[in-house]
Amino acid sequence: MAHAVLLVEDDIEISEMVKTHMMKEGFKVIQAYDGESALQSFSKGAIDLILLDLMLPKANGMDFLQVVRKQSTIPVLIMSAKDSEADKAIGLGLGADDYITKPFSMVELTARVKAAIRRATNYSKSVEKDVKTIIHIGQLTIDLENYLVTKENKEIKLTSKEFQILKMFMCSPNRVFTKAQIYQFVWHEDYYGDENVINVHMRRLREKIEEDPSHPKYIKTIWGIGYKLGEF
Repeated sequence: MAHAVLLVEDDIEISEMVKTHMMKEGFKVIQAYDGESALQSFSKGAIDLILLDLMLPKANGMDFLQVVRKQSTIPVLIMSAKDSEADKAIGLGLGADDYITKPFSMVELTARVKAAIRRATNYSKSVEKDVKTIIHIGQLTIDLENYLVTKENKEIKLTSKEFQILKMFMCSPNRVFTKAQIYQFVWHEDYYGDENVINVHMRRLREKIEEDPSHPKYIKTIWGIGYKLGEF
């Protein structure tokens, strides 16, 4: 069964070019040209990945992404002409899984789409057989089978990447992870030293699970090395 991609792009020429290529690769493509129609298409469900432009009429890409992340952990790949580190940090911070800068090659776009869907599919199939399905650390509880995180019995909404990062630490409470190891574990790709991606996701995760993100207790920084789970 073909994977369905929601393509949110207001430039008709770019949209048609991406659609044509993605369909040749075996994907089903649903097109939206503004934020409002994108929300309507998303609400209908049955979508495996979202390709999202940021500069959209009616409702911009950032607003759309925030709505999506309140409801779903579906992979989102941002396509944007804005290539500053700040723009990338904002996009990733709001829950995007990847960011590709225009102009891009169709080969690279397809590779990233397939990788994102593969990661999401493999992750949702099952949890590792050698770990517990429910783990308690301090006031945090992670339910690996139902992808649920609670703190003092109150649910914490995490993006797919934030969930995987927290899962990594809680499943290996005594291990110190370098940024390269975190990237390889969560993104399943080689790490090329882009610390900003790790820093953004770590900051957002700490803001959600820590009492004081500036003085974290759950995910400790091991200076010069990486991070590890705090001791409780």
